[in-house]
Amino acid sequence: MKQQWPLDTAVSFDPYFGEPDRDGDQGYEIRDDGTVFFRIKAPNAREVAIDQFGTLFPLAKADGEMWEGCVDLGRGFKYFFLKIDGADVLNPYLPIGYGCCRPMNFVDVPVPGEDWDGLEDVPHGAVTRQYYFSTVTGKHEICLVYTPASFDPSKRYPVLYLQHGYGENETGWVYQGHVGRIADRLLHAGEMAEMIIVMANGMAKRDRGEREFELFPNMLLTDLVPFIEARYPVLTDKWHRAMAGLSMGSYQTSRTTLSHPELFGYAGLFSGFLRAPWRADDEPHLKLLDDGAQFADSFKVFYRAMGTEDQFFDRFEEDDALLATKPVNMLRRTFPGGHDWSVWRRCIHDFLPMLFK
Repeated sequence: MKQQWPLDTAVSFDPYFGEPDRDGDQGYEIRDDGTVFFRIKAPNAREVAIDQFGTLFPLAKADGEMWEGCVDLGRGFKYFFLKIDGADVLNPYLPIGYGCCRPMNFVDVPVPGEDWDGLEDVPHGAVTRQYYFSTVTGKHEICLVYTPASFDPSKRYPVLYLQHGYGENETGWVYQGHVGRIADRLLHAGEMAEMIIVMANGMAKRDRGEREFELFPNMLLTDLVPFIEARYPVLTDKWHRAMAGLSMGSYQTSRTTLSHPELFGYAGLFSGFLRAPWRADDEPHLKLLDDGAQFADSFKVFYRAMGTEDQFFDRFEEDDALLATKPVNMLRRTFPGGHDWSVWRRCIHDFLPMLFK
């Protein structure tokens, strides 16, 4: 069976699909029409299904211990649960990524016309894992740092701090979001400024403590920004510092940049929450929206974008209504899709060329 391995997206980078003599000819194949053919070994199973967050696509019993079927999960990056007799099973013969606070199987179905994250024919930058100690959490934290292919330590670069969503980690924007690939191609085409992109784990918690949603903005300013500015040749004024994020990361961006307009000149909210999605009572960062002149002086770009089918679209419309009462202008765009990486890839592709102009 023909199988496609998603380079630099999955946990494994080696296209090894097991031993058919032992495990059977199992795996997946993306068809030309965008559907995905699955063939799964499930001995003694009564039922096998692909579960796309509650929508079940049953597979049919085939020869021997195999189950198979052709499923339309939609185009783009699609997580799913493999359900065998009602239990979630992580299959080693399907691509494995990280989301929903756990390893997840997924497929990445090509989107016609969206080849701006391809690997071919462009110089590629590097992504480096860095460890830094956080005085806020009391332990070492991890960030990934993208540097462009033309990186020169004798130059100084602007910085974008780019955050993932709830249930993900610092790897999301590189593996699922393809931000390095996208930046490589935009740079090669001369459509964006050279920059360093920093991606940290926003699911912060104190050592042996419960996760606290307010920790990351404090950790970013207290620990991560100083670490990057001491380790990398970066420009340190606000007009060369940006922050953006998706979903939970968008709220972290809103809270951080509106609370500290003296530190950030650009902000991007993807599937973006101006206010906490859990409807917090106290939102002091929103006070800046009452001062139109200060807001205009503080940001060259304040960007909001979301998918037209996003499950939180009503919350974004509530933010629209709030902004209609404020003397500020924000750039707002929509893309086809839901609350998923297909939309967030479009957001970052749209946003990067706006920075540091």
